[in-house]
Amino acid sequence: MLPPLERGIPVYEILDGEGVERLHEASMRILEETGIAFQDGEALALWRAAGARVEETRVRIPRELLLDLVARAPARFTIRARNSARSLAIGGEHTVFFPSYGSPFVRMFDGERRYGTLEDLTVFHRLAHLSPALHGTGAVTCEPVDVPVPRRHLHVTLSAIRHSDKVFMGPVTAPERAEDAVRMAAILFGEEVVGRQPVMVSLVNCNSPLVWDATMLGALKVYARAGQPVIVSPFTMAGANTPASAPATVAQLNAEALAGIAFAQLCRPGCPMIYGNFLAAVSMKSGAPMAGTGELAAMNLMIGQLARRYGLPWRSSGMLTGSKITDAQAGYESAFNMLPILLAGCNLVMHCAGWTEAGLTASLAKFVLDAEQMAMLYRFGQGPRFADFEEAMAAIAEVGPGGHFFGTAHTQAQFRAAFFMAELFDNNSFEQWQAEGGRDAAARALEAARSLLEDYEAPPLDPAVAEALEAYVRKREERLPESGE
Repeated sequence: MLPPLERGIPVYEILDGEGVERLHEASMRILEETGIAFQDGEALALWRAAGARVEETRVRIPRELLLDLVARAPARFTIRARNSARSLAIGGEHTVFFPSYGSPFVRMFDGERRYGTLEDLTVFHRLAHLSPALHGTGAVTCEPVDVPVPRRHLHVTLSAIRHSDKVFMGPVTAPERAEDAVRMAAILFGEEVVGRQPVMVSLVNCNSPLVWDATMLGALKVYARAGQPVIVSPFTMAGANTPASAPATVAQLNAEALAGIAFAQLCRPGCPMIYGNFLAAVSMKSGAPMAGTGELAAMNLMIGQLARRYGLPWRSSGMLTGSKITDAQAGYESAFNMLPILLAGCNLVMHCAGWTEAGLTASLAKFVLDAEQMAMLYRFGQGPRFADFEEAMAAIAEVGPGGHFFGTAHTQAQFRAAFFMAELFDNNSFEQWQAEGGRDAAARALEAARSLLEDYEAPPLDPAVAEALEAYVRKREERLPESGE
């Protein structure tokens, strides 16, 4: 695995200081005057005790209280992986990439769109493990619909642990499912570790506009009290659950994210949290979500500046597309969505591999192509490298006018690492491409996936730990129903 990217490029700031403060002030007014709903009795009691004004489920939070709570969340922290060499630095100049999340459908080797299975999820977890520029295994890259919902989270978590030794993500669909993940992490890392050190990361979504519901708050409370970081993320469909205005959308999103992070500090002061956002814009023609637009790029740049204003690590969503297959639209939208996020200084980027159809389908071909693109963007994010600059300059003097550099000692020493060379893109002549079968990028990606999976070896896991995890899953399954939510 490539280590967390330590960015060598400057962040791009689209707003001046006055613009940042204008958005901040607007967010404070939302929280102080309009308020935000917390649909959880314990949460309301905690807010009331802290000094917020609570009327039914609506909470109005004074800015002094809000900012004091937000300031308790650390600006940087490390998430421990079971392979310590793959632990992740979160915050500051670091950026890490995670795969797609939450798709009910898949397109695998046969290219057919169908519901996902646990076997499909295993394939994605193994590929995430094998992809150098993916820093986490993720969780539900696809929903394994062949496993009953009440038991599904156990098998998702076990698969992520078993098939990779990178950082994994915990379930959030019910507080008791989050508790299962914390207990499984304790089996994996030891009781003495969990509770005092981050060992996983999870994701909760605000029900925009301005609602934190009981399910998400329940999971957030479990993880916060266990000292485990959570991505606190409004699920933004700009123009539908926010105003049809990029700056106003950012102001609302900022208020929602800050309220969730502040609440986590009521549960456990100092617990690490990640300021999150998921951004899509809604087509005013059809109501369908759109990715890779200029407004979304601008919003990500604005959000990055706000996260830095509060000293919080920031998450966004990378290779998004509304395309149904791995085609030109998928490439264009994903690239234009991802690049501004990297320039904005994002710390944790989700949905970096496999996302199609606005998240409804996880594509195996796109997963492999995206993973390679993350490696290319990683190289860009490192910035210019001058380590061999003097040797390269000497080569210019050696070759002189009219020559070529293929035979120089510098080129012979550097040709493998000098420039990123995509293995899945074809830059050969037409005749050579045709002779090799005339395959498109998606076909080459599927062939690469087969080759990777044939060579996959599960990372070592202590047999006693593996048996304890499997026993825990069996025991919990005995107590959980086979059907229902």
